[in-house]
Amino acid sequence: MNAKQNTTKSGGTSGSGKNGPATEGGGEPMIEAIGLSKFYGPFAACRDISFTVNRGEVVAFLGPNGAGKSTTMKMLTGYLAPSQGLAKIAGHNMATDRLAGAERLGYLPENGPLYPDMTPFSLLEFFADARGMSQERKQERIEVVVELCMLQSVLYKAIGKLSKGYRQRVGMAQALLHEPDVLILDEPTAGLDPNQIREVRHALTRIGQQKTILLSTHILQEVRAMASRVILINEGRKVFDGTVDELDKNHAGLDEAFHRLTTAGV
Repeated sequence: MNAKQNTTKSGGTSGSGKNGPATEGGGEPMIEAIGLSKFYGPFAACRDISFTVNRGEVVAFLGPNGAGKSTTMKMLTGYLAPSQGLAKIAGHNMATDRLAGAERLGYLPENGPLYPDMTPFSLLEFFADARGMSQERKQERIEVVVELCMLQSVLYKAIGKLSKGYRQRVGMAQALLHEPDVLILDEPTAGLDPNQIREVRHALTRIGQQKTILLSTHILQEVRAMASRVILINEGRKVFDGTVDELDKNHAGLDEAFHRLTTAGV
């Protein structure tokens, strides 16, 4: 119960630990959800969700299926207009200044759309050209993301013939291509085998030292490995925002904490 009560403060963390609110910790706000709500008729996909993620934070965004995670992420990235509230990326209002915000943002949606007839190389070239990169810059960034996402062996194979794991890596490479300050990743390890998950974990840990990352996952073991802070939503509402240790304050494991916070009243 205390965990829920601590999350009623608008705008960020529970106020303790190294990941405190921007106003207390002095970090630069890079992702801001301010009273975000999305209604479909009488149904609320999410309601009054507020939090702030500061520069350099890697934050896990958790919740059961249907809790509103993907909807919230789509509103944060500007792909979906909120019914109420405001989303900001690096200070840019994603409703009125989306192009400027998109320059600072890399987004990997769940089952992100890819062109199956393209190869990873041609897809990355296409997106680099769409972003107006110079030839030199394009070549440099493609080399970097191909190595980071380990796409060398499939670089010239049709995307439609790749495994789900490799397609996920292609999507991540596209999200990283323009070297964004902010990454919003919806299930980045979905469909990957244990070795691939380990590689993605290491890559995100390296990237997170310089970038701001909000990622959703159902693999709770990955939360402790990659993130120091957790935001958890249930039935469209935020029910926890704090450090990993605060989430597991009873030392019963993250699975137990997740179950407790998402089944209350059931």
